[in-house]
Parts: sequence; structure tokens; C-alpha cells
Amino acid sequence: MAEKWTPKMVAERMAEAANTLRRLKVSGLKPAGYGTSWPDIIHEFSEAYGYNDLVIRLGPPTADAITRMDESMEWLRWLEPDQVRLVWLHAEDVPRKIISAKIGISRAAVWRAWASALTVIATCLNLSPRKNC
Repeated sequence: MAEKWTPKMVAERMAEAANTLRRLKVSGLKPAGYGTSWPDIIHEFSEAYGYNDLVIRLGPPTADAITRMDESMEWLRWLEPDQVRLVWLHAEDVPRKIISAKIGISRAAVWRAWASALTVIATCLNLSPRKNC
């Protein structure tokens, strides 16, 4: 990459990684149980024929998106475990108020720690390839 990494670019890549992971279809983690290929039964007239909002789901991610996700996950090894959790919660669009309640620090401190973690990743990415962070 010719240009230098910025914390904003790292945050965007982490958000893309979280979205890609969310879109991956993972099976075999739970027992399948009973299933059917028949559609759900419509019990009321108001539930039929497009009266409800349409729910559109994105398809599976592309191979390039999965590759970028894997690359982004490798970046997290440069951080402390608390920073990894903070960066990942932000990438999943968890509100800062909920993050501060989970971690136990103020919202301003959450933002500062998140910005610091993104700066660490961007700095490590901008170092020459021979040096480890």
C-alpha cells in the first residue's frame, strides 16, 4: 500500500471485518434440531401479502472481504486484551454508552482508549515490513 495508514482507515477496516464475520454462515456449532422447508404459517390477514416491512439480508461475503477480514484480525495481536475487546465492540457498532458500562470506564475514556488502540495499529502498519510491532 503506497499511502500511510490512519486510525480512521483502521476503524473502517475493522468495521468491515465485523460485518464480514456477521455475514459468514457458520453451521455445525449447534444441533440442527427439527426444521422444515415450508414457509411460516400466516395467522392473520394483516400479516399476509406484503403488509409487513420487507427484510433484506445481504448474501455471503466475497473471498476478498474474507481475506481482508483475516488480515484485520491479525492486527489485533498488537493490542492488549482490553484494547482488542474495545476495538471489536466499536467495530460491531455497539453504542459507546454500553461499551463504557461493560468495561467500567467513562465514555470519554472509552473514546480515548479506542483512538489510542487504532493509533497503535496504524503505527505498526506504517512501520517497515521487517520490523515487528
